[in-house]
Amino acid sequence: MSEFDDSKRRFITSWGEMGTCWGINRTMAQIHALLMVSNKALSTDDIMSELQISRGNANMNLRDLISWGLIRREVKIGDRKEYFVSEGDVWKMFCTIVRERKKREIEPVITALQTCIGEVQKDKTQNPEVVLFRNKLDELLEFVKVADGLMEKISRQEKSKILPIIMKAIK
Repeated sequence: MSEFDDSKRRFITSWGEMGTCWGINRTMAQIHALLMVSNKALSTDDIMSELQISRGNANMNLRDLISWGLIRREVKIGDRKEYFVSEGDVWKMFCTIVRERKKREIEPVITALQTCIGEVQKDKTQNPEVVLFRNKLDELLEFVKVADGLMEKISRQEKSKILPIIMKAIK
């Protein structure tokens, strides 16, 4: 194996490990990484061979990547196989991931907090425990809504105007 192959394999493995932090499975992230660094569209067979995974595993994860909007199908004239390519623009890919995480993680938290707040507001007692609980829920909801708004703004940017400002503020 060449240094290039080693580096490519290390990237795919690392991206797979990082994917679990995003709430997606390792294989899905590895397929995404492979497609990101491939200079041509890959078939399911190509992906299975490269990553040593089963057809079922490949098909299930390809479907999920398509539903996330991170990859798309490509058809080659005269070929019955489906081919897959990754979104080429890193910023668009990042925005897509942010939108999906927002939809799958942040929005359900907001709904759950609002439901809990609605339930606890029915308790009209001035029990200190109830008051503290209600206040904490209100604070959490306010924080999550701010995070949600920030994620919304970031994910809607075609090219980032906000990210450089955030990066400077973090440094």
